[in-house]
Amino acid sequence: MTDGWNWRPSSVPGGHEQPPSGSPWWSDATNDPWRDPHAPAAVVLPAPASTGGPALDPVPDPDAPRRSYAPVLLICLLTALLAGGVGGTLGFVFAVRGGYVTGGGTQLGASGQQAPAVAARDPESLAGVAKKVQPSVVTVHVTGAIGSGFVVSADGYVITNDHVVDGAGTTMSVSFSDGTTAAAKLVGRAPESDIAVIKVAKPNLPAVEFGDSDAIAVGDPVLAFGSPLALENTVTYGIVSALDRTIEAGESGGTTRYYAAVQTDAAVNQGNSGGPLVNAAGQVIGVNSVIRSVGGADTEAGNIGLAFAIPINQAKRIAQDIIDTGKARRTVIGAEVTTGGSGATGAKLRSVEPAGPAAAAGLKAGDVLTKLDGRPLQDGTDLIALVRKHAPGAVVAVEYRRGTKTASASVTLAADTN
Repeated sequence: MTDGWNWRPSSVPGGHEQPPSGSPWWSDATNDPWRDPHAPAAVVLPAPASTGGPALDPVPDPDAPRRSYAPVLLICLLTALLAGGVGGTLGFVFAVRGGYVTGGGTQLGASGQQAPAVAARDPESLAGVAKKVQPSVVTVHVTGAIGSGFVVSADGYVITNDHVVDGAGTTMSVSFSDGTTAAAKLVGRAPESDIAVIKVAKPNLPAVEFGDSDAIAVGDPVLAFGSPLALENTVTYGIVSALDRTIEAGESGGTTRYYAAVQTDAAVNQGNSGGPLVNAAGQVIGVNSVIRSVGGADTEAGNIGLAFAIPINQAKRIAQDIIDTGKARRTVIGAEVTTGGSGATGAKLRSVEPAGPAAAAGLKAGDVLTKLDGRPLQDGTDLIALVRKHAPGAVVAVEYRRGTKTASASVTLAADTN
């Protein structure tokens, strides 16, 4: 009987082989001092070697030292960080070279040339012209209304429309494009030509440059300056769309205004009145005055691309008269006119002043003027407007019809003595 751990045939007489000296095991169970004498005994033999079954997985020794995976994990982590850093750096470099990165985040819009600086814009460009003229444009503030004007002398004279200052009294104020304001007073008015002059209490003002309204042509580019609908420092762009467009304007019961206007499609609205119409060189060629609108009332009127300006040659002459004498001269032909009758076109002379310019040129009552300086006349309004475009003393050529005959004459225009 053994415990089966170290069994082999006995070579000791009597069949009992003692374990080696110092062994903790007993091979003779009957002599085992810890054996329970009442416990059943059994012979335990080693399991025979397998001859064909599947091999069993070895059972790990729980007391054997374990292998650490920390170095492997650390190496993997460092490799991943290194690969990510290299990839990100290369991606950024390629993005910068390709123009997709400009300083962080997503770039909106295609890459291209940078916009030119304001100071670098060509003085002859539209922006350059606006920058040049804007400091000379003012917003005119009167009681309950707003209009526009422009400085014509360094000592503070300003041209505006007569209808802007109508009913404003003798004092008002103006504001400039830089936000400063100044008091102003009325110098004089020319109601029938819709021109007025005011004086601003501020020295060393930038004056506009005058152009020649007789030298402009249909299709010339223009800029309109002013404060439409109280929107100060507004600039709009268009062209000269017609010349010598005769205007008869005025409120019911008030003064009727006549002039041969510069027509433009630049956007002009209420509040633009009195502001300058400027050519591509930044020179004033007109004074914005009225618009044609489809609205039934003044409060409904708005831009439809038909605006009219008083030619600057006429406005400048009238303003100079007001500054010099306090009163503007009115150019006349020395006759009263009606519209042509019986379907005929032309300005029919209803009466002729005996000592006036028309009489001196041989014209008589009943003559129908058909042209003035080559410009066809449709009715009396055309004649009045075109005559007032000229300065007193100017000589104009007229064509007229007397009965069934046609003739021509030269008329030296004069200033109204009233």
